Amino acid sequence: MVNFVGAGSGAADLITLRGKRLLEEADVIIYAGSLINPELLNYARPECELYNSAYMTLEQVIDKMKEAESCGKMTVRLHTGDPCLYGALREQTDCLDRLGISYAVCPGVSSFCGAAAALKAEYTLPDVSQTVIITRMAGRTPVPERESIASLAAHGSTMVIFLSTGMLPQLSAELIKGGYSENTHAAIVYKATHPDEKVCRCTVGTLAETAEKNDIRKTALITVGNFLGDDYSLSKLYDKTFSTEYRKAEI
Repeated sequence: MVNFVGAGSGAADLITLRGKRLLEEADVIIYAGSLINPELLNYARPECELYNSAYMTLEQVIDKMKEAESCGKMTVRLHTGDPCLYGALREQTDCLDRLGISYAVCPGVSSFCGAAAALKAEYTLPDVSQTVIITRMAGRTPVPERESIASLAAHGSTMVIFLSTGMLPQLSAELIKGGYSENTHAAIVYKATHPDEKVCRCTVGTLAETAEKNDIRKTALITVGNFLGDDYSLSKLYDKTFSTEYRKAEI
């Protein structure tokens, strides 16, 4: 059995209870060493085999899974955040499907949730934004043209941008091209929930300058939108004039 486990957003105690249990039971752990908190490996048994996938190809990862399976061992494939976002999950599960190897997925706390916690912010504010767009800049891995930063920015929604810290001048230009002003609120969250977390609030126009000033070059999320501002409407859910299934409105 192979268990794909979301490691959480950074802090070792933000892994799920199920994820922790799977790490404790694993015979083999293949972990994303370039990004996960190494403290998570302390949950592994002393005899557990550990492999850092930062040094491995897809074929080598699958070979280790096959080898473990042939010996009746349980493998944990430890991904950062939640495996469903930028985790190269599908290509691995397709290989396992072809090999007839069973697998399951254990969700984790995504770094976009960790970034919101670091910002002490809510992405979805009434009359500001009710939509969160999670995306990335095109780099060596292309992005469909219909999902360009400029076309998504045109919605004016909250945006959380992964894997783009090395392209901030271009990112600012694309956000402005799409309709955000240079003064739109933005923030760079470096290594959300890790011990060395850093939060840098800025604007769309000062993203690159802010990253340079704070020596941030990778492992950061970019958040954009007026959810970072001060103007919003109160929720109807707790409005005393609003009736719900559980509470009658006060007249």
